[in-house]
Amino acid sequence: MTDADATAPFRLTPRAPTGRAVLLLHGFTGSPWELRLMGDSLAARGFHVVAPRLPGHGTVPEAMLFVTWQDWVASAEAAFRQLTRDFKHVSVAGLSMGGLLGLILASREAARVRRLVLMAPVLALRAGPGRWLHRVRHTPLARAVPTWFTKAPPDLEDQVMRAQAPSPARFPVARVLDLFSLQDLARRAVGSVRCPTLLFAAANDHVVDPRALDDLHRDVPGSRLVRLQRGYHVIPRDLDRARVISDTADFLDEP
Repeated sequence: MTDADATAPFRLTPRAPTGRAVLLLHGFTGSPWELRLMGDSLAARGFHVVAPRLPGHGTVPEAMLFVTWQDWVASAEAAFRQLTRDFKHVSVAGLSMGGLLGLILASREAARVRRLVLMAPVLALRAGPGRWLHRVRHTPLARAVPTWFTKAPPDLEDQVMRAQAPSPARFPVARVLDLFSLQDLARRAVGSVRCPTLLFAAANDHVVDPRALDDLHRDVPGSRLVRLQRGYHVIPRDLDRARVISDTADFLDEP
């Protein structure tokens, strides 16, 4: 069982509020733990911070058997709309699958998403079992895929953070198919994103195909792309986390 305290959702109220809020969205099979350091820093800068735990995540692997991509979208939308009831200025920052949800929100809530931060949004996978599954998902070969995938250790170059990271031992293959559905939805959303957007890409990310991030940077007008030479996929917890957190805060602080 994953440590429920480490993976818990969080809401942070700043001591000196700025009237701005940020929704933080974690990655596939991840949890709010991935974004807690960023959340603490943003709260210290005066932002109200909310990081939900997406349905099926952060408890036991079996919990993911009973959710779909629609539940993840609905959870992100509900958290965002709750924030907009209390704050005029709401930004979204997402890691990996959370980045896909961020793109969807920025498209559907174009008038209300103030700024968007995308950390290694998983628009396309690098070579591996996931990419193979994507290729065969609509063919008879898909029937040969097992029910569960064994979860690899979190993609972190920082060994201390990797040892600390709460992570499930396995996850259902069916949810990977849901991730593909989210990718399709996020790609269709890209053309509707109009808010200022900051992208982070790690050169040594083992999960995301970097060409997809180059395409995203090209397709979102005025977006900024920060290329990190250290760290792997879980950017806000890896070796360049101080730069990522600082750049994100500065970007969200801009008028």
